[in-house]
Amino acid sequence: MNIESLRKEVCAANQALPKAGLVTMHSGNVSGLDVSSGTVVIKPSGFDYDALTPTDLVAVELSSGKAVDSSRKPSVDLPHHLFLYRNMPEVRAVVHTHSNYATAFAACGKPIPAVLTAIADEFGGDVPCTPYVDNEGDHIGEAILAHKTDRAPVVLLGNHGVFAWGPSVAAALKAAVMVEDVAKTVFLAMHIGDPSALSKEEIEKWWDRYQNRYGQ
Repeated sequence: MNIESLRKEVCAANQALPKAGLVTMHSGNVSGLDVSSGTVVIKPSGFDYDALTPTDLVAVELSSGKAVDSSRKPSVDLPHHLFLYRNMPEVRAVVHTHSNYATAFAACGKPIPAVLTAIADEFGGDVPCTPYVDNEGDHIGEAILAHKTDRAPVVLLGNHGVFAWGPSVAAALKAAVMVEDVAKTVFLAMHIGDPSALSKEEIEKWWDRYQNRYGQ
């Protein structure tokens, strides 16, 4: 994928965030990485989603974090995106949101428990949550690396929000959408009763089927 195609895909994913109810006003952002050129494109800081175009995205060097072709300021979350790309070489896109239900769990410092087959399918177990960390330096990135699982492409950041990632922009966006969806269902279930966690054995069954046999 060339930079222009990546710009279009990242722009569309950013515009999908408010449509999916994952962000409000200017919060949240999506970035994508072009490995061949070592370039990351990301939403500009405080920019209206409705007005965003592919050319508005800020391109920065992965190695230095310096903007290469824009007069706009990149998202203030850029350092955390760069940290994840530098430390998880399989990642090609990162999504950050403050989606309500997932962030409610983050506000309580609680993981989303694997009480649904959909959680087993998508995340292979509980969705992890970090303790609170401030936004200085690499603290956020380090917390994500310390608490992420081998399966779930998403972490709840304590008292903050959601970071999701994937091998493509579409995959990262799906992870952000799905974590909000299951967080809402689990929240509702907790207000009805006491949802029971799936056993490790049952999680493995659903994970294997979804990851290895589901879809075309």
